[in-house]
Amino acid sequence: MTDSVFELGLNSFGEVATDDGRTLTDAETVRLLVEEAGLAEAAGLDVFSIGEHYRPGHVDSATPALLSAIATVTERIRLGTSVTVLSTNDPVRLYHDFSTLDAVSNGRAQLVLGRGSATESFPLFGYDLADYEQLFEEKLDLFMRLQREETVTWSGTFRVPLTEQLLRPRMRPGGIPTWIGVGGSPHSVLRAARHGLPMMLAVIGGRPERFAGHVDLFHRALRQSGHDPQPVGQHSLGLVADTDEEATETWWRYWEPVVTQLAEERGFYLPTRKRYEAEIDEGALFVGSPETVARKIARTARDLRLSRFDLKYDVLHLPRQARARTIELLGREVAPRVRELLSKESTHV
Repeated sequence: MTDSVFELGLNSFGEVATDDGRTLTDAETVRLLVEEAGLAEAAGLDVFSIGEHYRPGHVDSATPALLSAIATVTERIRLGTSVTVLSTNDPVRLYHDFSTLDAVSNGRAQLVLGRGSATESFPLFGYDLADYEQLFEEKLDLFMRLQREETVTWSGTFRVPLTEQLLRPRMRPGGIPTWIGVGGSPHSVLRAARHGLPMMLAVIGGRPERFAGHVDLFHRALRQSGHDPQPVGQHSLGLVADTDEEATETWWRYWEPVVTQLAEERGFYLPTRKRYEAEIDEGALFVGSPETVARKIARTARDLRLSRFDLKYDVLHLPRQARARTIELLGREVAPRVRELLSKESTHV
């Protein structure tokens, strides 16, 4: 870990919630996200991030608009993405969206950029999945140049060239904090290091410590590229409730049908109760009471030398009351306990 204060945040994929058994409309869920960001700030959390998806049950297809709405009702919490699918976004449009968000929020905007594990945006916006790698590499190069240079002259394969282009509103000098999302590929690790950008690990299954080699590779590659050290964060799924039993039963009820559908679509393993409980005990699900979740986050932060942990707290049809309780407990009980545990560990090193 770095010497800075360990950060905890929330990730949402804009998944539709329920309220007393009634499924909220898309519009109600959009407004709920704005409300939940306010709850996260009041609970003392550091970051609130929203993903980007184009499938039924998700309302996060216009992330910059949602974050701008949140900016107007919050004052401190930083506002980011989890992740922005850069491959199917135009870097110039993205710059304008987030330079405007940064201005509206008084310097609180940030991004996690990724290639996208869900690929619905490719046919929707007319991109070929055969260009998956090349699209991301080219667009990342342009986006970082737009952030770091005053005027940009550039040409590539997938958009029209730019000649001494100056974009407005301007971002702060050097741009906004921009992380690279890594789902497991060492090439993505090296890409983040090559650009001198922080790395956000998406750990959604299996033991988180298996990514320790990726973290080592990242730090070595940063040094070899001549870049300063950069933070490492982790994104994982979970729920916090007053007791372990309540958290385990609640998350299983809503997580199991979602993972079953994903298994059918993408060939993932079918969820069984045994596997589910193993993921809670030793894997990538952070489900439990505040003490259980805090101890697991602290252990993972130590193993992977994390500076930040983001919990994806929503899953399709999870009741809004359970979502709100997770936010409250994560901010008021889990976060201070994690920092206490990490502080105790550092004094005994």
